[in-house]
Amino acid sequence: MTNINVCDILLASKIGTIPILERQRKMEKYSRQRQEILDFLIESYSHPTAEEVYKEMKKRGSTASKGTVYRNLNFLTDKGIIEKISIQNGADRYDYLKTPHNHAICVKCNTVFDFEYNFNAKKLKKTIKEKTNIEKFSNYIIVQGICKKCLENQNF
Repeated sequence: MTNINVCDILLASKIGTIPILERQRKMEKYSRQRQEILDFLIESYSHPTAEEVYKEMKKRGSTASKGTVYRNLNFLTDKGIIEKISIQNGADRYDYLKTPHNHAICVKCNTVFDFEYNFNAKKLKKTIKEKTNIEKFSNYIIVQGICKKCLENQNF
């Protein structure tokens, strides 16, 4: 297990649209339990639910209550340190933004897949604004479909 303290300089580059140092300032008051949660999300590529984060914390010997885990996930999301991925028919999932990337979500099994795709965000935002009057955007794309595993196991 890598123990990375968010107060350390993790990278010299930007992750997403928020520089690392800015993310670190957003952590505000240090909390050991918040750091444990963040360490797990930094290590994880599974897009865990809050319940999965809580179970992992217990497995690692953390004393964090379920409420503490939920509050810290909300805090880290509100500060832009992690991303909450809303699942249409399932529990929200969480992702530490290691590098800019997008998500594909299987609507059958709720698995979240990362993928990289470079798109002209400025042009896309302009088009969306012109057609819908929506002005506040995230800088990633979420697509939904049915994954290969679900297609192979079901008759669609």
